[in-house]
This record gives sequence, structure tokens and C-alpha cells, in this order.
Amino acid sequence: MVGTKFETPDPYSYQIGFNSYHATEAVRGALPIGQNSPQKPAHGLYAEKLSGTSFTTPRSDNKQTWFYRIIPGAAHPEFKPEHNEYYSFKSRTENFHMIPNQIRWDPFDLDDSVTFIGGLRMLAGAGDITTKTGLGIYIYAAGKSMENEAMYSADGDFLIVPQHGDIDIQTEMGYLYVRPQEIVVIPRGIRFSIRCPTGPIRGYILELYSGHFSLPELGPIGSNCLANPRDFDAPVAAYEDGDEDYTIYCKFDGRLFSTVQNHSPFDVVAWHGTYYPYKYDLGKFNTIGSVSFDHPDPSIYTVLTAPSDRPGTAIADFVIFPPRWLVQEDTFRPAWYHRNTMSEFMGLICGSYDAKEGGGFQPAGASLHNTMSAHGPDASTYEKASNVELKPTKVSTRSLAFMFESSMMIGLTDWGLNECKKVQQAYNKESWVPLKKHFNGPKQGRADLLPLNNGKKNGNGNGSEFR
Repeated sequence: MVGTKFETPDPYSYQIGFNSYHATEAVRGALPIGQNSPQKPAHGLYAEKLSGTSFTTPRSDNKQTWFYRIIPGAAHPEFKPEHNEYYSFKSRTENFHMIPNQIRWDPFDLDDSVTFIGGLRMLAGAGDITTKTGLGIYIYAAGKSMENEAMYSADGDFLIVPQHGDIDIQTEMGYLYVRPQEIVVIPRGIRFSIRCPTGPIRGYILELYSGHFSLPELGPIGSNCLANPRDFDAPVAAYEDGDEDYTIYCKFDGRLFSTVQNHSPFDVVAWHGTYYPYKYDLGKFNTIGSVSFDHPDPSIYTVLTAPSDRPGTAIADFVIFPPRWLVQEDTFRPAWYHRNTMSEFMGLICGSYDAKEGGGFQPAGASLHNTMSAHGPDASTYEKASNVELKPTKVSTRSLAFMFESSMMIGLTDWGLNECKKVQQAYNKESWVPLKKHFNGPKQGRADLLPLNNGKKNGNGNGSEFR
């Protein structure tokens, strides 16, 4: 069976397709025909345009949606800043601890006393929100549903990776039901509310300040595999027509602001366009791998990418390590030891990661191997993988790890480095210091490599004679 077998059924219907042009109406005739902004839209609605790119962005990349709603989004009092210390998500170099050490975190705690907004913590980031460059990495944990509350980020697109608990998301475009082993992307500016239908929730978020996510090009793979466009789900129109007060939270330049309006923000009766939230079942990822020898670059497991202006380089890649067969011959099958110009943040949704079998990398935990920070299998995994019988092996069907990879150097917040109290202080000592020498060649020291006569020319006059 293709796709994840979920315990909870999805109560909603969807439109399908990645980067497709969608049109949907909850009341027949609410969508205008042949124009976007009629003088008097049907059913007494207002027309409102939401632009996710500039007006002049080429058609292939232009993202915009037309809403037909009961009250425009502008109808609210002014926003005022929230003053909770954790509602500061600044993303500038001076706000971060920039360190080369490999970092790993114990599982982050559940917290059933707060809503999604109250349980949002910034772990790390890079770039500058005001110039729309970089990304932020967050942990969320909550147990209370947002009631008569909504939020949106003016800073970037939210890629949400649930690890524990289902999330029921109401957006301006409609509803999405997202479970662990699914992901959801809520683009910049779209208002949403998160409920906790099965109890406490916990997970990871990558906020993309630069552009939007796309599917990676397939190159020699051809026209199919990895994440196929037909497997992405977008909501159908669903609206509220209520007069109750709603608190709207806005994340703007890393700070949280709020206002209270006397109508629902979810009053969009119909919409059409290319700018909308979407979800994806990671169990539908069609994995490609080596069937001869050597472990391929992990880029082959990329689900979504956000390219930079340098070809082949991403501000952010979302990569997964799903259940898959390993069949390579005469090959060290876990990922090799590595130093990378890209930064690698990893999380574990369930099970165990095949390159870290020592037990320290656990579901709901995380690790960060920053630019050029050396990493790879821990000592026990190396010994096992170097001596195991090489036969076709299935990486556990109950295991799913992921990676946020970025071309940017990632900095840690005060909360991520100290206040969360989850950093494993002995990560290096336990993982790589125990690695043993296996070299069986002749022993050689520095003196054995020096030229004769301190580099002076020899009798032949060419200075090329060595010991």
C-alpha cells in the first residue's frame, strides 16, 4: 500500500496538485466568471487579492489568490505588540550564538497548558527577516486549541512537521487535517488557527523568509518519483459567518502583535489562484537509491526545496529518510563521514535513524551539524555497519527522520542553547571520541615526510630527493 496508514481518518476533502491553479466555492456562483473584481461580486461579497510574489514576477513563479469574502482582511483595529518574552523570534546574526560545535538535543517536552502560539519557541535561524533572506527553526508544543484566535506570519512560509498529535488547521482557504508523518506548508500572510483534536501536539517548524518552496528538479531520474505533484492536497473553500470577537496575532519582523476584530477571519466563501496552504503524506514519497554500490548523496531524498540565486544551492531543503531497501554491494551503507558547506538540522519523527543507533538521537529530539562541522555515524554504528553481512535490508517501516538543510550558517537562540535545557553536553564525547584506529599500514611520523637537508638541493641540483 502506498501512503501512510493513519490511526485517525481525515475528515476533509481536498483539491490535488502541487503549484496547480485551483478554484473552489462553498456557495454556488460565488466565483465570478471571466474577471477577478466585478463591481458587485455575487452574494454581496468583497473581492480581495492576496499576493505571495510581486505583481511582475514571471507567470511560472507568480503566486496570487483572489478571495471572495464577507468582510475584507483590512477590517480590524491597529495591531499592538505582545510582551511575553518568548514572543520574540528575531532573526539577525547579533541575536544568535554562532558556534562550530555539533549539537544534539534530547526530546522536547509536551506542554498541554498552552495553545500553538503559546508553545512556539525559536531554536535556531539565519539571515534577516527584513530583507527576506534566510530561515528560522522552531519547536512547538501545545495542548489547548486556539478558540476565536488566528495568526499569520508576515515573515515567511511555515513548513510544519508534526511529531506527536494530530493538528486540525482552519485557514482562510479551508481546512487541513495533518497527522504525524504528514507535513503542511502555510505560506506567508495566510491566516490560520490550530486545534488539538487528539490531545497534546508537538513538532518542528521551518520558517522560510526567502521565496517559496518548490519541488526539486528530477534531472536524469526522469519525469516521476520523489514527491509527485498529484500527491499534494489543498483545501476546498469553507467559511464562517459569525459576529464574535476574534483575536488576530501577526508575526512581524520576529515579534508578535495582536488585535481584536468583531468578525471571523475565516469568511472566504470562494477563492481561485496559485497561493494557498497544502499538505503532503510523506508515506507517498517515491524513494530513489543505489542498487549497485555506494550510498548516494542525501539530496536524493529531497521533498521540497527553496532555491537561492546560486544554481543548485538552496536556502532550505526539506529532506526525509523514509523506510527503504538497502541493497548496495561492498558498501558501508549508513551515510558516510562528512564535512558539508551546507548546515544540517535533523529531527526524528518516529523510530530510530540508521546512522545513529547509539540511542542518543530520539523521536522529538534534534541535532545540528553546522557549516563544515564534521559528523557521521557514531562509533557503535560504524563497528556494526563495517562488519555486518551485506544482504538486502529494509530500514524499519516504523522509522522516519528528516533534515532541514541550508546553505546558510545556522545560529542558536538563547532558548535553543541554554534555556530549553535539552542540549546533550556529551554528544561529541559519546559519538566520535570512541572511534578506534583500524589502520594497518607502516607507522610514520612527521620526520619521515621531511625532505633531506631541510629542503636544500641534492647532488643532482633538483631538490627532489626525499628520505
